Amino acid sequence: MSKKMPRIAKNLALSRRELGPIVLAVIGLALIAPVMLVSQGRLAFLTVNGHSGNVPVTQVNGKNYVEIEALARVANGSLSFNGDQVTLTLLAGGENAMAADASAPKTGLSREFSRSAIEALSTIREWHSALASAIENQFPVGQAWLGTYQAQATTNLRLAQVAARTDSDRNAAQAIASIFDRMKQLNDKYVAERANLDYIAPDALKSDPMDQNAVACGRSLGAMIATGQFVDDGTCH
Repeated sequence: MSKKMPRIAKNLALSRRELGPIVLAVIGLALIAPVMLVSQGRLAFLTVNGHSGNVPVTQVNGKNYVEIEALARVANGSLSFNGDQVTLTLLAGGENAMAADASAPKTGLSREFSRSAIEALSTIREWHSALASAIENQFPVGQAWLGTYQAQATTNLRLAQVAARTDSDRNAAQAIASIFDRMKQLNDKYVAERANLDYIAPDALKSDPMDQNAVACGRSLGAMIATGQFVDDGTCH
């Protein structure tokens, strides 16, 4: 293990001085980890020593995978891309992470989470728009096409979850997950109906209670993010 670490740190343009041994071990795992969907395995969480937050871990066939984007976010790091070279830069030691955590608001929605939540809701909205457009225009509703939208929504949901720092953040993250679940149920429902050659009315979504609930929850969350405060108004239950 000790012989491999210098090569890994070198490839990432990092040094031992910048990283603790535990963070180095996490990077070694992240390098071999493809982005996996939640549906492919059981979702767990990895706590990075000295840094606030959790990194989602997807367990598939007894092996653990993490998203390098989530790792960079929770470790207060950054990613840069140059051709086929990916560089992960992390702040040295745990003091910076603890200082950042100390300066974060203890109540309300944190700034970092709000940014991630907006991205997550945006990709779910794009997924919804793609499904709605296909139904309204009587296009083939297939998972091969919609799966791209679902994959991006899955990634951004998980990034929002790991960005949660306050109780309000975590409550809002649960609400976003609720919208995601409803969207997935809608997606699977209409994909299955199309596969069975069932007739789908162009206005089917407009009269679907599950769709109406998801849309109402999304609007409610958008208003909460704008004010920076989470309020459980029952819309997302």
